[in-house]
Amino acid sequence: MSTTTLAVLVPLLPFLGAAAGLLLGRTAPGFVRPLAILPTLAAAVLAVIVAVRQGGGPAISTATELTPTGSVPIDLSLYIDGFAALVAVLVGVVATCVQVYSTAYLREDPRYPSYAALVSLFTSAMLLVVYSGDLMVLLVGWEIMGICSYFLVGHYWETEAARSASLKAFLVTKLGDVPFLIGLFALATDAGSFQITKILGTVAAGGLDHPTLIALLLLAGVAGKSAQFPLHTWLPDAMAGPTPVSALIHAATMVAAGVYFIARLLPVFAASSAALVVMAVMAAVTMVGSGLAAIAQDDIKRVLAYSTVGQLGYMVGALAVGDRGAAVFHLLSHGAFKALLFLGAGVIIHAAGTNSLGAMSRMGGLAQRIPDAFWTMTIALLALAAVPPFAGFFSKEAVLVAAEHTATGHSEFAPSAAGWLVLVAGLLTALLTAAYATRLWLMAFRGRGAAAPDHGKEPLAMTGVLWLLAIPSVGFGLAAGPIAGWFDGGELTPTLVTSVLGTGAAAIGAMLTYALWQRASAKAALATAAGPRAAAAAAAGEPAAVAAAESAAEAPEVAEVTHDHPAVPAGPAADPGQAFLGPLHRHAADGFHLDAVYDRLFVRPVRAAASLVRFLDREVVDTYVHGAGTGTRLLGSLVRRAQTGNVQSYLSALLAGAVVLAIATAVLANVNVGS
Repeated sequence: MSTTTLAVLVPLLPFLGAAAGLLLGRTAPGFVRPLAILPTLAAAVLAVIVAVRQGGGPAISTATELTPTGSVPIDLSLYIDGFAALVAVLVGVVATCVQVYSTAYLREDPRYPSYAALVSLFTSAMLLVVYSGDLMVLLVGWEIMGICSYFLVGHYWETEAARSASLKAFLVTKLGDVPFLIGLFALATDAGSFQITKILGTVAAGGLDHPTLIALLLLAGVAGKSAQFPLHTWLPDAMAGPTPVSALIHAATMVAAGVYFIARLLPVFAASSAALVVMAVMAAVTMVGSGLAAIAQDDIKRVLAYSTVGQLGYMVGALAVGDRGAAVFHLLSHGAFKALLFLGAGVIIHAAGTNSLGAMSRMGGLAQRIPDAFWTMTIALLALAAVPPFAGFFSKEAVLVAAEHTATGHSEFAPSAAGWLVLVAGLLTALLTAAYATRLWLMAFRGRGAAAPDHGKEPLAMTGVLWLLAIPSVGFGLAAGPIAGWFDGGELTPTLVTSVLGTGAAAIGAMLTYALWQRASAKAALATAAGPRAAAAAAAGEPAAVAAAESAAEAPEVAEVTHDHPAVPAGPAADPGQAFLGPLHRHAADGFHLDAVYDRLFVRPVRAAASLVRFLDREVVDTYVHGAGTGTRLLGSLVRRAQTGNVQSYLSALLAGAVVLAIATAVLANVNVGS
């Protein structure tokens, strides 16, 4: 079978599995799990075969005209280079892990059939984006992912949180998609084609008439899809969906699509230095802001969500300095350990009966209850904190090396200002990342208090997936040398300067957080020893402790996946985040109030405008409409009163009318004679 045929089957198989799952979900529930796992697994295997055959060599490109348009044609085309081949493998492997994990995690969920079908459709759409060689076909996969995320984030639609989160995710991403679509049409108009190969050829020949405008329009869509400032606010709220969905969205689909899109069309963005600087500013603000927000979150999944926003900032930063190899390398590395982090968080929630780190910090022995999650989460957090020799160290260093290369004026693609922005923000984010990774580990696994509930060993479908994902989280960084040939051939290995700076920053963040945690633990222990009233008073003075008590066992999925709802232990939480951030903690916990800002700048004016339109429609337009009807009815009523059926009345009226006409005629005649 040819490589092209295999590549066509990669996105097609999950789509067929989704269709079959939706059709047979109610009538033949025994087929739901095989239809969820087997097509996705087969797609992953075929993606590996395609990657092996492509081998980092010349791109595989084929196209056939989909439909004549009369102007710019739309083609059904494939374009598989080293980037596409490896990203497709990531998507297939993570999606398969999510499907296997979900069979145990949502085994009692009555809506599992539709959930599994939507995950398969989500996977198919992302694979279509990865392999597509035509931007309009890519847009189809892009929008299908948006629809799937709406339904999956709102899986627990009975709760207000899930409904609001799904609607917010849909609207915010659509806000970015509007300029994105305009940018696609403008790009195709300048290039005369939607085919990626022809567009890149036009860019190389200097044929773009409006490179800055096109790049900024496309960047708006990427900011929405990949949760970059200022359109990142939907991603933390999307944690209202099931944890496996979070793993899929954050690791291999949706948010990765925007980064992959820029990498595929990087020459378009590189044609405008202004666009690269804007991209660098966006990445820098995203990295630092998300790192600060992650330290202040109590929900374990929201910590990981802000972590994803920051790591995507690293990828966009690498693209801003013109190194798509470093960006996609970090995308692949991040996909492995972030999927592991979210799926591991699902095991923790499953065992602890809460998603609150504050509540976990007041439970003892959680690490011993779930040893598989403990060890694999430790590996993933070390990779996230970029500790050598884990995968995150090598991929993050590749980004910092690219930024340093540009900052020192050795890049012909991007201005040095972009390099300095990404380098400084990247080093600061390395410190913040290590800080919130250490905080999460300490609060989740080093809690002190009543013993965590023991529900026995977690299902193999959940723990086995964790160990499978732990392998690339540990060893994928060692592929930095060989994998460079699959990209643009640039070096992806760390340098001494960036290694010392990045690792040093991470060490400072981890040690500072550990010291603050010890102090917070001592204070919590003293408050607890002083008696229940003192502990309650201490907890009342800590916003994090109050939030922990309120959010424990409150997330919609907790009711679905936990065995019971343990009471949140009383007392203050040993949270180092408050001391780390100081007065910024309250603002960071609320995402720096961006939702409130958007509410005042956009939501309230739109609602006010809608109220005005409603008033004009009801009180002005409807008044004219109702007036026309009322006038007709009144006239009809008067005419109806005149129709009495009495012949004498009709003759009298006729005579009176004739007399009036005669008098009027005489008067007019006299007036005319007198004049």
